[in-house]
Amino acid sequence: MLLKKLFRTLWQYKAQFISMVLMIALGVGVFLGFNIEWYSLEVNTNEIYTATGFADYRIFSEKGFSGDDLNAVLSIPGVEDATRFLSVNTTVQNDTDVIALTVSENMNVSGILLTSGEAYDEQSPDGLWLSDQYAQANGVSVGDTLTLTYKMLTVTGTVRGLVKASEYLICLPDETQLMPDYSSYGYAYMSPVMLEKIVPAIFKSFIGDSLYFQINVKSALDKATFVKQADAALGKTFLVLSKAETISWAEAQGEVEEGKTMGSILPVLFLAIAILTMVTTMHRITASEKTQIGTLKALGFRDRRILRHYTCYALIIGLLGTVLGVGIGYWLGWFIMNPSGAMATYIDMPSWKLYAPWFCWVVLALINVFLTFIGFLSVKKMLQGTAADALRPYTPKKIRHLALEETRRFKALGFGTKWNLRDLFRHKSRSCMTLVGIVGCMVLLVGGLGMRDTADGFVDVFFNQANNYETRVNLDGESVINAEAEALAGQYGADWCAQSSVQIGDRGFSLEIYSVTHDKVRFPDEAMQFITLSDEGAYICARIAKEFNVRPGDEITFSPYGGDQTYTVKIAGILRSMSESVVMTKAYADAAGIAYTVNTLYTDETEIAPHSHILNTQTKQAIMDSFDTFMDLMNTMIYLLVLAAVALGVVVLYNLGVMSYTERYREMATLKVVGFKNSKIGRLLISQNLWLTVLGILIGLPAGVGVLQYLLTALASEYEMKLSLGPATYLVSILLTFGVSLAVGLMVARKNRHIDMVSALKGQE
Repeated sequence: MLLKKLFRTLWQYKAQFISMVLMIALGVGVFLGFNIEWYSLEVNTNEIYTATGFADYRIFSEKGFSGDDLNAVLSIPGVEDATRFLSVNTTVQNDTDVIALTVSENMNVSGILLTSGEAYDEQSPDGLWLSDQYAQANGVSVGDTLTLTYKMLTVTGTVRGLVKASEYLICLPDETQLMPDYSSYGYAYMSPVMLEKIVPAIFKSFIGDSLYFQINVKSALDKATFVKQADAALGKTFLVLSKAETISWAEAQGEVEEGKTMGSILPVLFLAIAILTMVTTMHRITASEKTQIGTLKALGFRDRRILRHYTCYALIIGLLGTVLGVGIGYWLGWFIMNPSGAMATYIDMPSWKLYAPWFCWVVLALINVFLTFIGFLSVKKMLQGTAADALRPYTPKKIRHLALEETRRFKALGFGTKWNLRDLFRHKSRSCMTLVGIVGCMVLLVGGLGMRDTADGFVDVFFNQANNYETRVNLDGESVINAEAEALAGQYGADWCAQSSVQIGDRGFSLEIYSVTHDKVRFPDEAMQFITLSDEGAYICARIAKEFNVRPGDEITFSPYGGDQTYTVKIAGILRSMSESVVMTKAYADAAGIAYTVNTLYTDETEIAPHSHILNTQTKQAIMDSFDTFMDLMNTMIYLLVLAAVALGVVVLYNLGVMSYTERYREMATLKVVGFKNSKIGRLLISQNLWLTVLGILIGLPAGVGVLQYLLTALASEYEMKLSLGPATYLVSILLTFGVSLAVGLMVARKNRHIDMVSALKGQE
């Protein structure tokens, strides 16, 4: 009997049950999906790091490392393994594509994973192991021949295999490009034997066996200890970068941390609204079932059995919502984390398996226990007293007259306004839940659309305006002298930059010395306004200013790597920058006695003739093309946020709207009896929703801006973005929220046509 009643009651309150299941499913799905995303990324990247022996430290030298240098590093206590390593950007012959040609003497450190073709052969005299992503994007197959050029050297090899490498997990040529573009940039590994073969004997006579400009090291030592011991072992100070300072580690771990941060905000919002909605709705349903509960009690059913019966409703809702939510969560995780998905455009991993962190299952279990407990408490309250008490219909608690109601202004209000105000104060929990749903909808809309505005502003300032050139020319800093570089700059009407690595404290940063006479490079300050660099001091990026707590007028000290000099410079201003850098003019660098070598030109010329001092060129359009991919990825995420916001608004508002309709059923029947038309009653219902919508928008707009600012600070601090929201974002967010509220209000208002006045009013008061 009770089983049949279970299904009858589910059908009777199907709107509320369906909306609660959907609300729980949305909450669970978003919670699980966000956590699957970051945890799967963490597990899958760790797999390739481990399989390829990703190095913990990288030691750099402009003059190269000898075999004795490698042995000195290997002798350091705490060093597990090390290899001499070389990576140089080469140009594909008869093409503008760039290949990072790489050699590792010991493939147990910074090695590769084979995806197709022959296994890596360290004795191969002509084999290349090419990035499978580059091969796919450019139609290269195993067995094809590639000819690469570097300075005056030509390297011709046969593609023996296609690979993935943790050193190029995020394959970017430099920090100016946010997204990989495998159609124009990739990497290839060759053997040490092939390197020896292609380097001319006359070149070897000058440098000996120091063909490798990097030593990659696996060690569990902390950086400060390792740097101290490495300097002692090598007898000189070198630039040392930990894995946390490399793109392939820092950016991937940054994505993991971003996922964790996002997983602690949006899913919590969804789950909180879902649980609070469940609390309110279950109480209202059991209140509506009070007479049925009293009847069962009068027929002799024990309280324990009635409790089990009605608690099952909450359990069924929780289980159905959880099962559906798990499906949504895995779909959301797969949508982002699959070989053809959003994350695959950024990170090149061999495995895309989905994993959920263990605590997710604990949270889901606790949610179901909590929801069941809510149902238990709701019914237990109705069972208090005798069967006769339980048989009396549920009567809402009486509301005391507010002081506001005695005012002349309140008495001057229309009937509908007074009625809705009294209802808001009588059913505070429902009103608060409606408000929370609207605020949540606004936060998602403002955050998602504002993210796009901020990204558009970032791209416009940093790339459309700051990069006011067409071609970037990279020079060979080892062979060119400044007079020759300045002659090339004059030939192409270019501005130039001398970029090198310096140490501030125990961290490495970029020193950039500029000569800007053709307005090809511009510099945005903290307010995103372009300024002219002064010759009276150096400029630092916002991240350096924050890390070292310095402001304009203070001084900062740095040391170039590879030397013993130390320079103290005055801070003239703070810039927003893509890189962590110290920037100054040529005049200030000369006055401070800072040595530099010009290695980058910025010009509007697109046809750059081959030259012995030119390594390669990079067009501004190629950088912008990578941003198109970045914006496509962001737009996908924004569409998901907007869809989630609309779904949240519809489900919450409809559920609470139906609840409002049920609670005021007798009141609306009374209004119909005294002559109110359906259209008038419908307007009363809709107006209350719109009041709460206006209030929710007023709260949600600043809340959305605040959440977005927090996300920019927590997730995108490396880009030094400035929060920017256009009028369209505010307008679209407001109109969408109003539209959802109005549409739901109209759906609920239509129900008053079906009010049965006789059955509604004949019950005992």
